[in-house]
Amino acid sequence: MLGITARVAVVDDEEPVRTGLSRLLRSVGYETSVYASGPDFLESLTGGEPDCVVLDLSMPGMSGHEVMGNMRSRGSCATVVIITGREAPGDRNRALGAGAKAFLRKPIDDSDLISAIEKAIGPNRVPVRARSE
Repeated sequence: MLGITARVAVVDDEEPVRTGLSRLLRSVGYETSVYASGPDFLESLTGGEPDCVVLDLSMPGMSGHEVMGNMRSRGSCATVVIITGREAPGDRNRALGAGAKAFLRKPIDDSDLISAIEKAIGPNRVPVRARSE
């Protein structure tokens, strides 16, 4: 059975991180979109939501925790993979308790991120490359 191409949003205030993660995810066949802030991402949800959000926890203005809370209050069903370079005590438990499917520390290992996304979105949503094999 063929899967449906997964859409992954990358939300991170650091442009090099957004660019690098987007390139990585596109290289394995995911459709990607990138956002420099939580509010930019949340505004995009009116046009449909991604299957998975790779979400930086520490961003100015609106933290990843706040973005997740806002997503849930809007009824979003998108899965979330948290990434962070500055983990405060309790961040991991708080994020996972709020429904994040994974919590990864920067610098992120490429295979760990791809594996976390695959687990988060499930077997019916796959990269384009996997569909054609």
